[in-house]
Amino acid sequence: MEEPVPDKTILTDIVNMTMPYGRYAGQKLVRLPERYLVWMHSNNAFPKGRLGMLLQTLYEIKLNGLEFLLHDIN
Repeated sequence: MEEPVPDKTILTDIVNMTMPYGRYAGQKLVRLPERYLVWMHSNNAFPKGRLGMLLQTLYEIKLNGLEFLLHDIN
């Protein structure tokens, strides 16, 4: 059985992708306020697909104080 290969574009996408809808439409995902991500998590409001996965990953990063992982990513 092969080991899963991590998707190295996840962090890059979090830094470069913009929120496509809602109150924060047009804002980079990385700049979304933690309270917004906490609200999404609490209300099971993460969208389906890649965007939802990126937002959930960003939620975990911010929740655990790991924002340094996103520094120096272009």
